[in-house]
Amino acid sequence: MVDAKDKAKNAADTVEDKAKGIAGKVADAAQGAKQVGENLLSRAGDMAGQARDKVEEWAGDARDAVQGAGEKAQRWAGDAYEATADSVSDFGNEVTSLVRKHPLPALLIGFGVGLLLGRTMRMI
Repeated sequence: MVDAKDKAKNAADTVEDKAKGIAGKVADAAQGAKQVGENLLSRAGDMAGQARDKVEEWAGDARDAVQGAGEKAQRWAGDAYEATADSVSDFGNEVTSLVRKHPLPALLIGFGVGLLLGRTMRMI
């Protein structure tokens, strides 16, 4: 009976040793997986930082482009305003000169245009 007890104890010790070995391997694998996870998180953080920097750079470029376009539009509008003001001023001077040279025909034309506008407004 002592042999059976010793055999059982040896078998239990063997199973315990194998279980400890497996547990150690599992712990080592878990530690390795933890390190891999930490490395991945670190790399992901670095990549996110790089992406943020790139987006900020693109946003700055877009802001500069929009600002440049706004300045161009403002200059264009100013130039168009000046050209229009000059044209209107020239037209006004020409009409004034024409009326001074020919006052009676200008008065009759003005009366005729007013009459036509009055009749047109009455029809509407």
